[in-house]
Formats: sequence, structure tokens, C-alpha cells
Amino acid sequence: MVDSEVLSGQLNANGIKVLHENTKLDHNIVVVNTCGFIDKAKEESVNTILEQVDLKRNGKLDKVYVTGCLSERYRNDLMQEIPEVDAWFGTMELPLMLKQFNADYKQELIGERMLSTPKHYAYLKISEGCNRTCSFCAIPLMRGQHVSKTIEEVIAEAKRLVKMGVKEIMLIAQELTYYGLDIYKKRALSDLLKHLSDVEGLHWIRLHYAYPHKFPLDVLDVMRERDNICNYLDMPLQHISDNMLKAMKRQITRQDIHELIHTVRDRVPGICIRTTLITGFPGETRDDVEDVKQFLEEVRLDRVGIFTYSHEENTSAYELKDTLSSEEKEARAQEIMEVQQEISFEKNQEKIGNTYKVIIDKKEAGRYLARTEFDSVEVDNEVLISAKKPLPIGDFVNVKITKAFDYDMEGEVVA
Repeated sequence: MVDSEVLSGQLNANGIKVLHENTKLDHNIVVVNTCGFIDKAKEESVNTILEQVDLKRNGKLDKVYVTGCLSERYRNDLMQEIPEVDAWFGTMELPLMLKQFNADYKQELIGERMLSTPKHYAYLKISEGCNRTCSFCAIPLMRGQHVSKTIEEVIAEAKRLVKMGVKEIMLIAQELTYYGLDIYKKRALSDLLKHLSDVEGLHWIRLHYAYPHKFPLDVLDVMRERDNICNYLDMPLQHISDNMLKAMKRQITRQDIHELIHTVRDRVPGICIRTTLITGFPGETRDDVEDVKQFLEEVRLDRVGIFTYSHEENTSAYELKDTLSSEEKEARAQEIMEVQQEISFEKNQEKIGNTYKVIIDKKEAGRYLARTEFDSVEVDNEVLISAKKPLPIGDFVNVKITKAFDYDMEGEVVA
């Protein structure tokens, strides 16, 4: 999404009219920005390309360009399979793509974007690439080694976003907690957060994709001290069983994870911890699945998402036998999510009667959908509000929780 927004900003600055997912269908050129992370994402990307090629074949489009991770990883194969695509571009070939439009890559526009999100929130990428060697992950193959933006670049981009009306920024990277090691020779996320939280008009800063190994604990002190850094941490653990963590090359043990979660909660009381897990990795046993369920019951994380293992070529896990069927992987994921669903329900029930500051995201079917600081966009809980007076989208209001369900809550606005 961020890469698409940057491309749109560059095209726009070159006088080319551009829209994200144009519903009027009155365009003559399409750029498909693809994902190549896991099977489902690859399938969705290929289907989208084929849909656009079909429109071109029927005379409804002049050109179809493809960029992004899938294009980076499988360009030669795809060129042969889908010859109707006019040009293919990798993840780092933005200037090359702009040449197709006779457009210049405007260096002075670095950080300028055309937001495809509602204007009150945006994602902010602080680095590109990853130096980790997790055995299941193909991202370093597509995105290269870790390269941090400077603190000055990130702050300048954040200020531009605030000028555009953004109130909440979600920090993203392939690995957030590695930030700064390449340019400052130390993990500098805490320094970045101090500067970011000083940006006037920035109400919420949210941290996504913090790798647990060598987690920089000074980040927690800044989070606790600064009001506009959400008490929220997205920390993908991927598994909990020691033999799976070792096979996944996660460089961390179950004991380390327990201790880290305890430290995080101790230093930032009331923090919301989100994680993602992988089920169905080669060699995963029933005992490993039970370990995950037991861990969730013990630790009671606030938010959990689950991926089923995707067998990715050129990763070290590709050498292992992927013996589990997709049905079995899905069944295991479902089994684990049922445990988390109960935990989520109980945690939400505890919030009834409490009042929270929420941000209004949108209005749907006569009700407003909002989020607390403990909830990120699309992946977490929503607060449903029935209000007598109009609530402007992007505004903050205080809401008292009146009902709670597995993953959502209802509430009423309080003065």
C-alpha cells in the first residue's frame, strides 16, 4: 500500500491523473502492485493481473504494468505465462517504471504520497528489507537487506502526513526493531520514537512487526513516558514450541518469549500485545499444536492472527518435506483460534462499563465504527457506536463500553 501511494504521488507530481482502485473504470492504464509473500497472496496477485489483461484484450485498457514482490521474484516465468502484460518491474524499480510514463523520478518528492487510506491515518515505512534468515520467509529474496531511513527523513514524512490531516501513524518495516543498526550502528527505534512523538498534531503512533529476538527494551520506556505512543505492540512470534522455533530459525526459545512478554507488561502496564503465529510448518506435531494452545491460555495475549504455512521455494524450509495437507493446516489454525476467541471474549467482557478514547474510522449501516488505542486498522477489534449527533470521521471521542463480543464491542459517546 505504501509503495503504491509513493508511486501515485510521483505520477501525480508529473501531471498524470492517478487513482487507487478506480471504481469508475474510466482509466486507460493499470499498474498492479503485487505481493509474493505466501500462496494466497500470490494467487490473488495473479488473478488480479489476469483480470486486467482480460480487460486489455477486450479493448477496455491500453496498457497493463506489473510491479511489486511477485514481479521481483517470478518475473521471467510470468513474462512467458502472461505475455499480454506490457512491462514488469521489481520492488526497487520505481524510477524505471516512471520512464514508461515519460515521467521523472522527483528526488525532492521523497516521502510525498497520495494516501489510499482515509485521511486520518497512514502507514509509515521506516526501513526496507530484512537481514533475518527465518527458514519460512522469502521477504529478503524480494526486498533485499535491511536499509533504514534516517530519523530526519522519517520525521519529515510524518510532518507532511500530519499536514495532510493524518492523526494516527502506524510504523511498519519488515523488522521494526532492527531500525538504525545499519546507519547508526545501534538499535535506534527509541530515538526515532522520541522525535516522532514531538511532532505536533500527531495523536497516535502505533508499532507493527517488532521482532522478539534482541528486542530493544528502551522502546518500552519511551512508550510509557509519551502519551501519543499507543500502548500497543505487534510482535510476531510465529510459534512457541522450542523445536519449531529452532526449525524456523527464530533465534529465540519459549523461555525467552515468556520472559520478554513479562518484561513488556511490567514496563508498560495495560499494554495490548498482538502476535501472529504459523501453523503446519514441516515437522509440526500434535504436541507442538498443544504447546501453542497452552501458551495462549497461560499468557492470554490480546490479539492473535494465524497463517497456515506456505512452502516457499528458495527458503531453507523448502528443503523440508511439506507433508501436511492444506485442510489439516487450516484445521490446526481453527483449533488454535478457538482458544484465542474465548480469551478475546473474556478480555472484552472485562471492558464493559469502562470509558475509552476512540478514533472514528467510518460510518456503516447507520452506525459508526471506531477503534481504541489497543486496536489497529482492519486486523483488530472495532467499537460500534450508535450516536444521535453526527460524529466527524477521524475525530476522537470518549466512549463507554456497553456490550462486548468475541472481537467487537458496542458503546455510547460520553461527554
